[in-house]
Amino acid sequence: MPMKNFFTVLGGMGTLATESFIHILNERTPIHSDQDYLNYLLVNHATVPDRTDFILGKSKEDPSSAIKEDIQQYAALNPEFFVLTCNTAHHFFDELQQATDIPILHMPRLAVEVANQKFAKKSGKTRVGLLATEGTIQTKVYENELEKFDNLEVILPSKTLQQDVTNLIYRDVKENHFCNEELFYQILQQMSEEFSCDVMVLGCTELSLVQEATQNKKYPVVDAQSELANETIRRALKNRI
Repeated sequence: MPMKNFFTVLGGMGTLATESFIHILNERTPIHSDQDYLNYLLVNHATVPDRTDFILGKSKEDPSSAIKEDIQQYAALNPEFFVLTCNTAHHFFDELQQATDIPILHMPRLAVEVANQKFAKKSGKTRVGLLATEGTIQTKVYENELEKFDNLEVILPSKTLQQDVTNLIYRDVKENHFCNEELFYQILQQMSEEFSCDVMVLGCTELSLVQEATQNKKYPVVDAQSELANETIRRALKNRI
């Protein structure tokens, strides 16, 4: 019997973050037997060129070409939808979606909608701190979504604090497989206290990985990867019915 009612995860950007997403997905799926888990294909395309390097002009290798090829290759198998687990890759979202009629979930949009639902004030603007790669920030992937809500104000880190975020993502998690809890909490504290943020959006899956490892509950965050997992489960269960 061929697999039916499945989705395809476009991962590998990076691999540890993809592994974290799959772990969360399986852990949150309501199950009583092996057959209750979700049907999905995992594409761990680890050799997709770095998204931030391309966006910042440090590399001429266009990652969107590789991702589009993945979409076209796996669209032939007719998944119900695609899940794109890299925040920075959403810079190319429109052209990726144009490559297929199969819907692709939009992680930044989901995260911003949750931030508005859970943290919007009754009066005045909610200060939403954005923690992400330099590529994601430069392309305004999240800012464009946040600006759709008049009551949300995007707060970006200072140049110095952004370097701390970049070090946590690239130096610690990507290069050394190290969830730097001390630096993570330091960043959240600064955004919360010095920048007066009401909530911080974790707009990078490496930050989501650290959030999962630390189980932070001290500082208010919206974890984009976590919200993507929730929406993936919701859709997959709905399609199963």
